[in-house]
Amino acid sequence: MATDGMPLTVLVNPHSAGGKTLKLLPRVEHELDALRIPFRVERTRGLEDGVARALRAVEADEVPVVFSGDGLIGAVGGAMAGTETPLGIVPGGRGNDLARVLGIPEDPVAAVAVLAARVERRIDVGEANGKRFLGIVSVGFDSEANRLANETSFLRGNLVYAYAALRTLVTWKPGRFTVRVDEERYRFSGYSVSVANSRAFGGGMFIAPDAELDDGEFDIVTVGEVGKLRFVSNLPRVFKGAHVDEDEVQVFRAPHLELTASRPFPVYADGEHLTELPARIRILPRALSVLAPAP
Repeated sequence: MATDGMPLTVLVNPHSAGGKTLKLLPRVEHELDALRIPFRVERTRGLEDGVARALRAVEADEVPVVFSGDGLIGAVGGAMAGTETPLGIVPGGRGNDLARVLGIPEDPVAAVAVLAARVERRIDVGEANGKRFLGIVSVGFDSEANRLANETSFLRGNLVYAYAALRTLVTWKPGRFTVRVDEERYRFSGYSVSVANSRAFGGGMFIAPDAELDDGEFDIVTVGEVGKLRFVSNLPRVFKGAHVDEDEVQVFRAPHLELTASRPFPVYADGEHLTELPARIRILPRALSVLAPAP
């Protein structure tokens, strides 16, 4: 879709990153003006409001640009799946994992340059119990830690994820998980299941280092039972994706699956509570266009 002449609608979450995003907005506006790109700014009042504003922009032949974190990016991108209008991204959250994987710079001015280039890339979209996501579904230890991170306001940046992981570990007891793909079932006891469309979550943790955003399949990463001391000692390896070499970690691929567990873990994706177990998860191949550097 040719978008060169289309104006931008910049959707800003004023509370993202503890208000830091709103403070950076003038830099984004100044750069867009300097490049003579027509735009308007709308402040969002939550995920549903942001999605509604994005869809109105699509109807008005404008390009929605989300200046926020992965939660709003995932919600808007999921709602836009199936349209020809691309999604623009300016990283403005604590994790910024989708932008990291797409190669969109964290610096707002450099991210505006990506918008100006108008290079479009098609990516897959995930769907869990009918609710869409762009990054990684997490169930088990990771979803419990994600919940705690979202409830923690006294820490900023990636420190919140490390804090949440250590707090969750203190009271953690292994869960029993079942992953079903067609007629095959994989059962194990341990920490977590990650269903990855993207490579990273949690502020740069490459839980699925070989996942591709446009290959039509999920990378399903399971972490089995292991001592807490070994588990925490291996956490730094996740930031390099080196954890997949450990015996307790298994990785396989599938375009769809069903996921259940022995207790009612929440299902998180893109940093937000998405749905509950049991979960039917499928991929929508190349359903969304994004403005991003060529892979």
